[in-house]
Amino acid sequence: MAGGSRRTAAAPRVAQGLAAYDGSAGVLVDTNVWVDCVDDSSRWHGWAIDQLQVCSERAPLHVNLVIYTELLVPAPDVAALDALLDVYDTLRSPLPWSCAGLAASAFALYRRRGGARARPLPDFYIGAHAAVANLSVLTRDRAGYASYFPRLRLIAPDAVRGGGR
Repeated sequence: MAGGSRRTAAAPRVAQGLAAYDGSAGVLVDTNVWVDCVDDSSRWHGWAIDQLQVCSERAPLHVNLVIYTELLVPAPDVAALDALLDVYDTLRSPLPWSCAGLAASAFALYRRRGGARARPLPDFYIGAHAAVANLSVLTRDRAGYASYFPRLRLIAPDAVRGGGR
């Protein structure tokens, strides 16, 4: 099997105009949580492992191609990444085409607020994917997602507990 194809989620149903969004279809796990999970020296290591366990017991965990790719950047070891994701029965979910407009809108807001990047950042695709697929987001970057996707259900550490993002 090709890397990342072990457990593929069916294409998600798009919430009617996002009006039905409540984040109940599962949990999209942000890159930073996976990185913290494998980095014993991260101050978020224990939190990341605890949250992956708790969330995986309550709902399916998901990654998309953007997250998967970001996780391969430091060391492109597909087998090791698949093994990590499989520990939590993580689904490899396709990016829905319907998230493109929402990601573009978030990027436009970023630019209006003075953002300098010329192309959309990965978090815009991740946030838009979660919104249209009715997924919560497990991340330690609450502020980043809340700023551009205020209706997303975020599972994130308290700033006080961890000393920041």
